Amino acid sequence: MTIRLYDTGARQIRDFTPLTPGCVSIYLCGATVQAAPHIGHIRSGLNFDILRRWFEYRGLDVTFVRNVTDIDDKIIQKSADQDRPWWAIGYENERAFNAGYDALGCLPPTYEPRATGHIPEMTEMMQVLIDNGHAYAADGNVYFDVRSFPDYLSLSHQDLDELRQPAGEGETGKRDPRDFALWKAVKPGEPNWETPWGRGRPGWHLECSAMAHKYLGRVFDIHGGGLDLVFPHHENEIAQAKSYGDDFAQYWVHNAWVTMSGEKMSKSLGNSVLVSEMVKRWRPIVLRYYLGTPHYRSMIEYSEEALREAESAFARIEGFVQRVVEKAGGAVEPAPEVPPAFAAAMDDDLGVPGALAIVHTTVRQGNSALAADDKEGAVARLAEVRAMLGVLGLDPLDPRWAGESDRGDDLHGAVDTLVRLVLDQREAARSRKDWATADAIRDQLQQSGLVIEDSPSGPRWSLGAR
Repeated sequence: MTIRLYDTGARQIRDFTPLTPGCVSIYLCGATVQAAPHIGHIRSGLNFDILRRWFEYRGLDVTFVRNVTDIDDKIIQKSADQDRPWWAIGYENERAFNAGYDALGCLPPTYEPRATGHIPEMTEMMQVLIDNGHAYAADGNVYFDVRSFPDYLSLSHQDLDELRQPAGEGETGKRDPRDFALWKAVKPGEPNWETPWGRGRPGWHLECSAMAHKYLGRVFDIHGGGLDLVFPHHENEIAQAKSYGDDFAQYWVHNAWVTMSGEKMSKSLGNSVLVSEMVKRWRPIVLRYYLGTPHYRSMIEYSEEALREAESAFARIEGFVQRVVEKAGGAVEPAPEVPPAFAAAMDDDLGVPGALAIVHTTVRQGNSALAADDKEGAVARLAEVRAMLGVLGLDPLDPRWAGESDRGDDLHGAVDTLVRLVLDQREAARSRKDWATADAIRDQLQQSGLVIEDSPSGPRWSLGAR
């Protein structure tokens, strides 16, 4: 068994060899809590949740750190605009992020540190960088000298002479405009902390380097995040950490975006789709299927049609699961191992689309067994399907999803009530042997996009392909 992952720094897929046999250490850039999350934010957490689950299936012990950036320019600006404490805005949105992760079935991280809880670690890191000639203080700010680090831009592969470093207001005293802020001098009314160079607040990049060092040490296996973080955030993290003396991350794994009309989903573009609203309109397990089943390095173009297709595809899987459980007359436990073809796809750069194709093939085989009244074959296929869905966090029989179809799904409940009334009329027609009326009702429902199945426990409806 060899797991292979695309390493952004190497620009190629590499065999994954953990630093410590049997263990994996992962640092994921998590939420910047200036607003509630949209589905693009949650995609990153979901992709790395699947990666974590796959490592654990392969028998590896995973330490998973996902940070919270609870102080930055946008949080401070919102605090001023709303006349609310910066920490109240951050905490409210941190809870919204965690609710979103939980709704979509993400496992909780091993550690979830907040940036503002690690000012002493950041101060110590800055002192070492200054002592080693990699950073300097100016006008109450502290900057990293990018020319002091020869490997700068080795992750994003840019040309230093053409670099345009993003800079914030008040970043005065730079020796080179490409230098970036480790610490920002205090401004009136802003939150601030004491350091040897004056009061102020940390730069975004410094926060993650300090927290990764504290929780994972000098060197760890994987650093992850969205593709938009490669520069400047991850590039600057590398410069800080390695200049401090850490070997830092051995692999860099980045997920692609959720886009709308070809643009990255972003609050600043006004095109975000909040998770809190989406789970009212769509079952959370369907949202997980929609966001988690494309390849993590592929863009997802958001559309209602794509979500409906995901809903129909998952309904076919879920319908098979329900039919076999009824046929078996009780629970069917997951198989101890996933099919080899599924494992091969997952080992190959977390190839979820290829793995999902094996799920659907197995479902078709199971449906054929049901049609042939082959109970043993159908049960065997369901055991395999449950094993595969478990790895993806999509097993509808998992207690995690118990009752999920009713939570936040008022529309589904209303439709179910209406369909049940019509099905009762159909059953009444069947009981008086009025087959023409019964068939006409069934045909009308099917023309409406519903699939009607007669089971031992009575008629059952589901959404058909749309």
